Amino acid sequence: MKKTLLLASLLLANISASAFAHDHSSHAVKKASAYIISPVDGATVSSPVKVTFGLSGMGVAPAGTVKKNTGHHHILIDTDTLPDLTQPLPATDKIKHFGGGQTETVLELAPGTHTLQLVLGNHAHIPHSTPVMSEKITITVK
Repeated sequence: MKKTLLLASLLLANISASAFAHDHSSHAVKKASAYIISPVDGATVSSPVKVTFGLSGMGVAPAGTVKKNTGHHHILIDTDTLPDLTQPLPATDKIKHFGGGQTETVLELAPGTHTLQLVLGNHAHIPHSTPVMSEKITITVK
């Protein structure tokens, strides 16, 4: 809700999304990394799928919390092309936000092959200037 109100206010004030992103950009720790703890790449699983997130070199903080060297997770599901990493990540059926600072989730996935990838976003859902992302993993849901 805060994000929606803020973006609506920006639009009313004729401030562009790129200006918003520039004013809310952040830097990541050089050796920070995000990773998927489970399931592992190549796993065959049943739905619902429990996904556990990992982060090294930085801390997890809820969206809206402005604190250096922190962020919150977003998971990209079956995404072939990365979204614009200079803008707030959109909330879609393929990009799930964990703005509460969650480090795991349960996904309902249809049978078949799926890809998962984590992207760390800052307080404004914008990836850091050097994005902290996991490797993309592939799983099969039976």
